Amino acid sequence: MNRVVFASLTILCLLSVSSITGLIQVVKADGGTIYIRADGSIEPPTAHIYTADNITYTLTGNITANADGIVVERDNIVLNGAGYTVTGILSGNGTTLTNRSNVTVRNMTITNFYVGIGLSSSSSNVLSGNNVMANNWVGIEVESSSNNILSGNNAVGNYDGIYLDSSFNNTLSGNNAANNWIGIELRSSSDNTLSGNNAANGDYGIYLFSSNNNFIFHNNFVNNPAYTAGSVNIWDDGSRGNYWSDYLTKHPNAAEVHSSGVWNRPYVIDTNNIDHYPLMVPYIIPEFPSIQATMFFMLLTLLTVIIYKKKGVKTSQSQTEPRENAITNHPSKRKLILNLHYNRR
Repeated sequence: MNRVVFASLTILCLLSVSSITGLIQVVKADGGTIYIRADGSIEPPTAHIYTADNITYTLTGNITANADGIVVERDNIVLNGAGYTVTGILSGNGTTLTNRSNVTVRNMTITNFYVGIGLSSSSSNVLSGNNVMANNWVGIEVESSSNNILSGNNAVGNYDGIYLDSSFNNTLSGNNAANNWIGIELRSSSDNTLSGNNAANGDYGIYLFSSNNNFIFHNNFVNNPAYTAGSVNIWDDGSRGNYWSDYLTKHPNAAEVHSSGVWNRPYVIDTNNIDHYPLMVPYIIPEFPSIQATMFFMLLTLLTVIIYKKKGVKTSQSQTEPRENAITNHPSKRKLILNLHYNRR
């Protein structure tokens, strides 16, 4: 990986984290799992969570946990992190929703768990404005779930930034999935909409396996390829597609189409996955805070210059799924394989 690229995006992540941690107050941690029970009660009652109406639950301090962090067992509520941090010991889930509906999780900072936020068999929930960082496997994991909204989340420094498995009709918009091994991953997941997301500086920006009819447009894929085994998807909205930082490496003689901001040649991932209207410049994501957006797109400009000059870019894709081989051959991931065992999926 280009050292300048790595350093630039590391600085961006640190700046993002510093803007978050400046809001965090330090209080004594709980240690054990906190439950929001189906009857609205909080267990243990001394946990750093407050509710006045059994509808809105607000963190009142930082939380650490030696297993799961917060388990939600009640529907139709709001869990507001209020800028506080939930920290684990590289096991369990930071926040867990199983068989839940109409739950909003927002403004949470979750780090150092196995999975940051886990949705399972859940529908019509909203994950918004959360910072899910440096977790052992997945930042945000959605399994066997439908009609959920993931919007404006910052999932960085995880194995997977955002992971969907056997999930349908979900909407992912305005999320930042940078500096993960895989930015956004879909397995056996179809009919989802992915728009306005950023996936930068990973081994794969988007990874699709047996996932079809997903609507993918207005996303930024910077310094990472797409993988699309056994998948057929839609990569533009009929007039505008996605931004690909390696576009000019593949098409150095491309030109703009009638001042539209779109290149005149499609971006071909494979014969079943073609972005017919690739964007010339990164898509501006409205959900990003203005200061962070400015820093981010300054770095994107720097990355674009570096990538265009870089030689020997790999443009072909293996016929077999490369993930296991890529992980096994990557020194920093061998320990991860031994500890977590990939076959859980």
